[in-house]
Amino acid sequence: MGVDYYNILKVNRNATDDDLKKAYRRLAMKWHPDKNPTTKKEAEAKFKEISKAYEACLIFLSLEILFCTIYCAFKKKSGIFLLCVYLECNMKFRIHGYCCGMVLSDPQKRAIYDQCGEEGLKDAPPSGGGGFPFGNGSGGGSNGFNPRKAEDIFAEIFGSSPFGFGSTGPGKSMRFQSDGGLFGGFSSSDTPFRTFSEGTAPRKPPPVESKLPCSLEELYTGSTRKMKISRTVVDAHGQQVQETEILTIDVKPGWKKGTKITFPDKGNERQNQLPADLVFIIDEKPQTTYKRDGNDLTINHKVTLAEALGGTTVNLTTLDSRNLSIPVHDIVSPGYELVVAMEGMPIAKEPGNWGDLRIKFEVKFPTRLAPEQRAGLKRVLGG
Repeated sequence: MGVDYYNILKVNRNATDDDLKKAYRRLAMKWHPDKNPTTKKEAEAKFKEISKAYEACLIFLSLEILFCTIYCAFKKKSGIFLLCVYLECNMKFRIHGYCCGMVLSDPQKRAIYDQCGEEGLKDAPPSGGGGFPFGNGSGGGSNGFNPRKAEDIFAEIFGSSPFGFGSTGPGKSMRFQSDGGLFGGFSSSDTPFRTFSEGTAPRKPPPVESKLPCSLEELYTGSTRKMKISRTVVDAHGQQVQETEILTIDVKPGWKKGTKITFPDKGNERQNQLPADLVFIIDEKPQTTYKRDGNDLTINHKVTLAEALGGTTVNLTTLDSRNLSIPVHDIVSPGYELVVAMEGMPIAKEPGNWGDLRIKFEVKFPTRLAPEQRAGLKRVLGG
């Protein structure tokens, strides 16, 4: 038994062109490989099957229109009533019987099919006999139903091929060209069966950017942020509706201000326009103790003159809540800087590596000294 293309699209055999489009829109959006990254192989197979079924059903519908046109013209001219009734009763049966069973009715193709299956028919030489809509318009035989690429069909309906290959131009397809095309000798002015879209491919608008403020602590340890967005989307029926979605952003340790996180196609959708990308840009909140300088952290620390000369210990709480005690044995002069290795920010591109902590000292000089203190300092310092 042949493939039931109507069943694949979940429509009945009396479906109109509009019904077929709606069914295809719904299923193509559901099974598009880009929307199923975790099951891409299965989605690609289903996507191609849906596209093949859609085109086949359109051809069935087009043939019915063609036969009806011939039938009506014949009835009007000849008035052979009984023959017209016979054609009317058997028209759909003959159309579907030819389109779906054309392989089994041809001895040569049936032999190839019995031996090699459907794949063998793709490279089979054309059999003799008169041409039919599935042929190449030259009056010769046909190789059977040879559907277009799934991406071309998707481009006709949605305005752009998701993979960017296969079409003869933006939004165009080879199937209904005027060089013989689907119906042999019909020219483009003779046949009503042309491409759905002959305009230019829709453009993708610039990305929608939004700041994502993060504390220095979050950028040191990493964090997970949940962002609720509301956007306009185009549903399977071509209508604009509101959709709410929660996006998850994994902030990595060491990310810097200006880092961009892109969610493709999560911006608003418009008719005949591709959805924009949604971009979040990392922004750093001010921190009371530490300042960031690339991969390093800096801190300003004040010491008394006695501590500057006699030594001291700097006690700090790190961004990940550790306590550090850093002894200072050098004499601290104005502008002195102490570097503590590997206590800066994590380096995002070098896991396990950190920048440095730079402690900048400020010496507090006394505003007044007693005469005895002055004399003692001079004696000690040798001044």
